[in-house]
Amino acid sequence: MPVSLWELIGLIVSMMALVALTIDMMLPALGLIASDLGVENANDRQYVISSFLLGFGVAQLVYGPLADAFGRKPVFLAALGLYAIATLICIAAPSFETLLAARFAQGCAAAAARVIAVAIARDLTSGRRMAEVMSMVMTVFMVVPVIAPGLGQLILFVAPWRWIFVFLFIFSLALGAWLTFRLPETLHPEYRLPLRLKPTLRAFRETTQHRLMLGYTLAGGMFFGGLYAFLNSAEQIFAVHFALGEAFPLAFSAIAGAMAVTSFLNSRLVGRMGQRRLSHGALIAFTAISGLHALILMAGFEAFYLYTALLAAAMMLLGLIAANFSALAMEPVGHIAGTASAAYGFVTGVVGGIIGAVIGQFYNGTGLPLIAGQAVMGAIALAIVFWTERGQLFGSGEEDEAAA
Repeated sequence: MPVSLWELIGLIVSMMALVALTIDMMLPALGLIASDLGVENANDRQYVISSFLLGFGVAQLVYGPLADAFGRKPVFLAALGLYAIATLICIAAPSFETLLAARFAQGCAAAAARVIAVAIARDLTSGRRMAEVMSMVMTVFMVVPVIAPGLGQLILFVAPWRWIFVFLFIFSLALGAWLTFRLPETLHPEYRLPLRLKPTLRAFRETTQHRLMLGYTLAGGMFFGGLYAFLNSAEQIFAVHFALGEAFPLAFSAIAGAMAVTSFLNSRLVGRMGQRRLSHGALIAFTAISGLHALILMAGFEAFYLYTALLAAAMMLLGLIAANFSALAMEPVGHIAGTASAAYGFVTGVVGGIIGAVIGQFYNGTGLPLIAGQAVMGAIALAIVFWTERGQLFGSGEEDEAAA
């Protein structure tokens, strides 16, 4: 029986959900992991998240060319096998260093999900149909970061933290079986591209020669740094500093839910307002709110509800930035879209992961370092966008589109 539209959507959502589950389910367990594995510096627990994010960013460079050369299905199944092995190592990890190495390997493997899921959708659909499929995929996928920390906390109520990795291992096996038995290879043999180093390097080099691609990729790395800093610091800020304890997933889910809403609204507003107006306005607002929030914190006002409300107001604006920055970066490089997408994912993942880890290490028992770091990253991203657009924000970009 052929794969139906809804089964295809479910499969793509599950592939992409692997990433969100592997990040967000761990958040409630960070303190337990640090205690169980003898981590002395409380901030070092954040490396459980940042090591995964770095692996996720680095590996995105390789999956596009591999999937174009050998097919979507075998490459993703091989990556899923690596993910399962890394997860088993996480389950049995005798030390914190071993856990971090396995988390990095998990990230390298999970990067295949982001690249190949979109490639499968492109293989099986096109034009408006693909837009409809990806819109439905993203609508469902946005729920995952909201429920993942709560799911992790539910496991912790009845089992040790290693059972979160047991859940992820079972999920990866189920996903592999589903893909093996239900999805045929979607890349037609005549469309396969030989895996050659020089053309690949030439295409990667070309991505650095377009002002839009370079500028929005670098700016994306800055604001992703702010997002990853939130992922690294959220557990300590809410569970420890604000003493929410086991209720921490509720605060995280509220903020993630706000981001999900604006991500959904972006798909409805971008056709009317344009990518530049939405993303530039959102970036200015993000920087302004974060800057104001930092000043409030420096003045000594750090009540839980005010902190959460201002942080949520800033974070929800990222839903209006992420997709639009990615689309703007891709405008001049449509002829090498796969390579350009891999380059964008690599730079934003690695740069964002490093920045997020650095900001997270400044955690000092208060919520100020995260907010101040986000304000600085927002300002730097805004300066890069200002340079990229030659000093004209909110423009239509007609000249760049014509040149592309």
